[in-house]
Amino acid sequence: MNAPVAEQFTSREQQEFARSFGMWVFIASELLFFGPLLFGYLYLRVHYPQACAAASRHTDFLLGTLNTAVLLTSSFLMALAAHAAQGGRRPQAARLLVAVAALGIAFLVIKGFEYRSELQEHLFPGVGFRPEHGGQRQDMPGMALFFLLYFALTGLHAVHLSIGIAACLTLAYMLRHPAPAGPSDEAVELAGLYWHFVDLVWIFLYPLLYLVGRAGS
Repeated sequence: MNAPVAEQFTSREQQEFARSFGMWVFIASELLFFGPLLFGYLYLRVHYPQACAAASRHTDFLLGTLNTAVLLTSSFLMALAAHAAQGGRRPQAARLLVAVAALGIAFLVIKGFEYRSELQEHLFPGVGFRPEHGGQRQDMPGMALFFLLYFALTGLHAVHLSIGIAACLTLAYMLRHPAPAGPSDEAVELAGLYWHFVDLVWIFLYPLLYLVGRAGS
């Protein structure tokens, strides 16, 4: 059963279009957060390519790849959740949303371990910044900027992912109630659009931060 059409809309199709369009506008506005940081990364790649490659080799390739697999799996489950909601299988959709949120939390936990290792290796930009390679200090110009962008981009991504986790858990809880008391089926689809956006950002960041220094090695 679908939720009733709000009074400001003349049809259900118009209401659904407004919801989808509003979410796309919101996602486009979110790109403004990442845009300046990505332009900074482009500047770094153009002016300090060797430093960028050297710094990238200090990132944890294994954990970065594991987190990529985690998010790809979560996107698959989110697609299943949206399909279940559209088919009226709200309990199944709720369980899938909880699984998506659990994978999101797993991503943050893995990222937390990665951050801790990087802090122990003195890779956070600042007075204590001291990257080493083979026991020798390796601090060429541009490496500190790389890690500044690395922490800014991955931290901003983690904030967006946390919002997505909260949205999934909230929807999963609300789906216990049938429509129209609970959320509409479109709500799960809109949450899925946001989740896929967050995952797509990571898919874009992964090669920039983890693979650039390993492509030719």
